[in-house]
Amino acid sequence: MKSVDLKITGMHCQSCVTLIEKTLSKEKGIKNASVNFATERAKVVFDENQTNENTIVKSIENKGYNAKILTDKGFVNKKKEILELKKKVIISTIFALPAFILGMFFMKSPLPFQDYLMWLLATPVQFYIGKQFYQGAWAALKNKTANMDTLIALGTSAAYFFSVYVILFNPSEHQYFEASAVLITLVVFGKYLEAIAKNKTSQAISKLMKLGAKYATVIRNNKELKIPIDDVKKGDIILVRPGEKVPVDGIIIEGHTTIDESLVTGESLPVEKKKNDQVIGSTINKLGSFKFKATKVGSETTLARIIKLIEDAQSKKAPIQRFADSVSSYFVPAVILISVITFLTWYFVIGSSIGFALKASVAVLVIACPCALGLATPTAIMVGTGKGARHGILIKGGDSLESAYKLKYIVFDKTGTITKGQPEVTNVLGDKDTLLLAASIENHSEHPIGEAIVKKAKGLKLKKVTKFKSITGKGVKAKIGSKEYYLGSPKLMLEKGIGLSPYQKQIEEFENQGQTVITLAENNVVKGVVSVADEIKENSASAIRRLKKLGLEVYMITGDNKKTAAAIAKKAGIKNYFAEVLPEDKAKHVKQLQNLGKTAAVGDGINDAPMLAQADIGIAMGSGTDVAMETGNIVLMKNDLIDIAKAIKLSKLTMKKIKQNMFWALVYNSLGIPIAAGLLYPFTGWLLNPMIAGGAMAFSSVSVITNSLLLRKKRL
Repeated sequence: MKSVDLKITGMHCQSCVTLIEKTLSKEKGIKNASVNFATERAKVVFDENQTNENTIVKSIENKGYNAKILTDKGFVNKKKEILELKKKVIISTIFALPAFILGMFFMKSPLPFQDYLMWLLATPVQFYIGKQFYQGAWAALKNKTANMDTLIALGTSAAYFFSVYVILFNPSEHQYFEASAVLITLVVFGKYLEAIAKNKTSQAISKLMKLGAKYATVIRNNKELKIPIDDVKKGDIILVRPGEKVPVDGIIIEGHTTIDESLVTGESLPVEKKKNDQVIGSTINKLGSFKFKATKVGSETTLARIIKLIEDAQSKKAPIQRFADSVSSYFVPAVILISVITFLTWYFVIGSSIGFALKASVAVLVIACPCALGLATPTAIMVGTGKGARHGILIKGGDSLESAYKLKYIVFDKTGTITKGQPEVTNVLGDKDTLLLAASIENHSEHPIGEAIVKKAKGLKLKKVTKFKSITGKGVKAKIGSKEYYLGSPKLMLEKGIGLSPYQKQIEEFENQGQTVITLAENNVVKGVVSVADEIKENSASAIRRLKKLGLEVYMITGDNKKTAAAIAKKAGIKNYFAEVLPEDKAKHVKQLQNLGKTAAVGDGINDAPMLAQADIGIAMGSGTDVAMETGNIVLMKNDLIDIAKAIKLSKLTMKKIKQNMFWALVYNSLGIPIAAGLLYPFTGWLLNPMIAGGAMAFSSVSVITNSLLLRKKRL
C-alpha cells in the first residue's frame, strides 16, 4: 500500500468533500480517501499495483476540481484568499448598502428611476460577487446533487430575475433587488471569516516548522562543517555548543550538558544529559558542548512526527454544522418541483393568467429563500463565541461549540496546566542559615532549581562563594570562608559518605509527594534540607471538582515519573492519570478515551499540540505556546481552569439556540411554501404576493437573529 497527499482547490462546501470521497472510493485500487475541506488537502491510500497518483488526480479533475500532488509538508498560507474575500466584502457592501436603504426606506416615496438604480446596484453583486455560488451550484448540478450554494444561487436569482421582470413588464409590482444583494453580501462575509480561521490553522503548523534548527555543525573527515538541516544524514556526528538548538534526534557520544526540552516535552526543568543519552531535535542546549550521532532525520524526527500528528488529527468533520447542507440536498429539488407544479397547476389546470401563475411560483421561490436556514447556525455561533470572548474564553468556531456539551472525558496535561509550570521552594529544614547558604552557593546557577532557591532567599545578604565545582547530575561543591559545602541530591550525600539523619524520614516524605530534595552538608555533616516542587495552581482542585459535577471523568497526563504524577493527581483530586508518557504518545491515550466517548484535552506546551488536535475539543491555556493556542479549539485567555466548565455551559446554551433556530427555519418553510403556492386562495381568495413573501422571508431571518441575540443575557 502507498499513500499520497493532494492539494485540492475549487471545493465550495462539505458536499464537494462528500462527492470527491465517493468518487475516489469507487476507483479501482483505492483503499481509503479522506478529504479535509478546511485545509483543502486529501490523503489517499491506494494499491500501487492497481492505480497511481496521476490517475487519482485525473479522477478528481474530471469532477471539476483542481488537484496536485503535495511534495512538501505544511499548509498553504491563505493570505491571498483572505485579501480576495475581504475585497469582495467591501465591494459587495458598497453596492448592497445603498440598494438596501433605497428598498427599505424609499418604498412609498421613490426617487426618480429608483428601480433602475437598484437594478444597477444589484447586478454586480449578483454576478460578480455571487459568481462563486453559481459555480458551486453548477458543479453540484453536474454531479446530480444540491448544496448550500444551490440554495443561495436559487434564492437570490429568483429575487433578482423576478425584479427584472417587474421593471420591464409590470412596474407596478414590487421588486426585490435589495434582498438578493444583501443576502450575497452576508454570505460572502461569512466565508471571509471562515478563511481567517483556516489561516490560523496554517500558522500553527508554520510556527511548529520554524522551531527546528536551520543549520547543523557536522564533523566529517575531522573537519567541522556548517550545513543546512536538510543535508544531515543518519549516522552524522554533530557538534552542539551552548545556546544552540539540537538539529535532529540522536544519541550523545561525547560530553555532558543540560538541555531545555520544555518546547517539546512541556516539562519545566532542564534535563541533565550525558554519554549514551538521547537528545531531541529543536530542543535548546543550555550549558555544555557535546557531540551526538544523528539517529532520526527529516520526517522521522520527534518534531516532524508531532507536525504529522496534528495534520492527521485535524481532519475532522462536524455533522451538526453541516446540517443545512444535508437538508438542502432534499429541500432544494423539492422547492423547485413545488414551484414548477404551482405554475403548471394555476396556468394549465385552473386556467389563471400567466402573471398570476408566475406570481405564485415566484412567491414559492422567494419565501423559500434559505436566509433563515443559512443564518440559524452562524448567528448563534457568532453570539456564543462573542459571549465566550467577553469571559476570556476564546472559541475558534462552531465545531467546538457543537462538541463541548457532549464531552464525557477530559485529559489535563500536568506541567503549566494543573501546576504553575515553574519550581518553587516548598520546605526548608535546618537552622536559620540553611536557606542563606544554599542560595549563596546557587546564586550564579542557571538551573531552575537553583533559581528557585535564590528567589526564595530574596532580601538576604548572600555570602561569597569560592572553589565552586559542578558535580554533573548530582549537585555542586563549594567553599564559604574556610568551610566546605556539598549541595545536591540525597544520592550525592550517600556517595560522599555523609549520613542523612535526622532528615531521612522527611526526605522520604518529600520524595513521595513528588518533590525534588536538595540536601546541604557542611564539612561532611548534613546541615539542612530544601525541597522544591512545581506546585498546583490555586484553583486547579476546585475546577476539577466542578467538572466532575458536570459528569466528566477527569484524567491527567505527564512525562513525569509515577511517584510525582501520583502526588500531583492526589492534590488536584484526580483518580486517573497517565505517567511517563512520551510527547508523541499523548495523542494515543486521548484516542483510546475517544473510543469510549467524546474527549477533551487541556494543555499549554508544544508537546501538547498533537493531543489537543486529536481530541474532540482541544483546550489551550492562554499563557502557553503559540502553537498550543492555535491548535486548540478553545483558548482560556485568563489561564483559569474554572473557565472550562463555563465553556461547556456556553456550548449547551448555544446548541439549544441552534436547534431552536433550525426548528423555526424549517417550520417557517414548511408552512410558508404551501401558502405561497396558493393553497388558501380557493377558500379565502387571497394569494400571497411576492412582496409579502419577501417580507416573511426577512421576518424569518430577523426572528432567528433575535433568538440568537437572547443568548447574550444568559449567565455562565
